[in-house]
Amino acid sequence: MARYTGPVCKLCRREGDKLFLKGARCFTTKCAIERRAYPPGQHGRDATFRRRRSSDYSRQLREKQKARRIYGVMERQFRRYYREAQRRPGVTGENLLILLERRLDNVVYRLGFGDSRAQARQLIQHGHIDVNGQRTNASSTLLEVGDVVSVRERSRKLNYFRELPAVLEQRDVPEWLAVEPSQMMGRVVALPTRELIDQPLDEQLIVEYYSR
Repeated sequence: MARYTGPVCKLCRREGDKLFLKGARCFTTKCAIERRAYPPGQHGRDATFRRRRSSDYSRQLREKQKARRIYGVMERQFRRYYREAQRRPGVTGENLLILLERRLDNVVYRLGFGDSRAQARQLIQHGHIDVNGQRTNASSTLLEVGDVVSVRERSRKLNYFRELPAVLEQRDVPEWLAVEPSQMMGRVVALPTRELIDQPLDEQLIVEYYSR
């Protein structure tokens, strides 16, 4: 499976916004956006370069890249999600974000089992997560209403998961999810809607990018 393995803080700086790719670090003064609020590369500090007027294509591309990087999806897979969103009834841009939110790695992150989506993917790929009582290592699994996500019984002995219930007590979860901290278990109680997705994305720009 292809995945980005470079420095993720550069991705936030390139987009000029916090994408929260490093979990708790993003809320501290160590965040790259706080320390170097300019794009990476040799022209990053060049004010004249940064003041150039962005074209429509540039804004569409940056919004698409931002969505890809937030959810940790490579280009080919992201394009497949877009095509699926087109086939479904409703607004294509909203359908796209709803599909991305329903990914297992995103749900594990939203429930608070992982500090970031990258960590959530690692937990899944290492076999620590069950879906409806069955072990899975597919981060891209799309969850449905009623699906139960839990930490595997044998994994609960690890130090990380021993401390997890206390962490979950402090986490807020979206309205379309429910979590039981003491059981280290969460459930999809409804499909997400655009109003419940708090990502700072303009999905219409993504639709315009793929409609060129």
